[in-house]
Amino acid sequence: MPRKVTDTCIQCGACINECPVGAITAGDTQSEINPDECIDCGACQAVCPVQAIIEE
Repeated sequence: MPRKVTDTCIQCGACINECPVGAITAGDTQSEINPDECIDCGACQAVCPVQAIIEE
């Protein structure tokens, strides 16, 4: 199941840089994960400094 970015995101970019398939982009107020591209590897969740990425 793809991951989801919550509103605690601080837009640090760590998840964007870590995603091996480029499924994460910077949104207006938080990063956004494209569920069609996410391979559910968990790399983004592991590097998020504020635990803003969760399993949907």
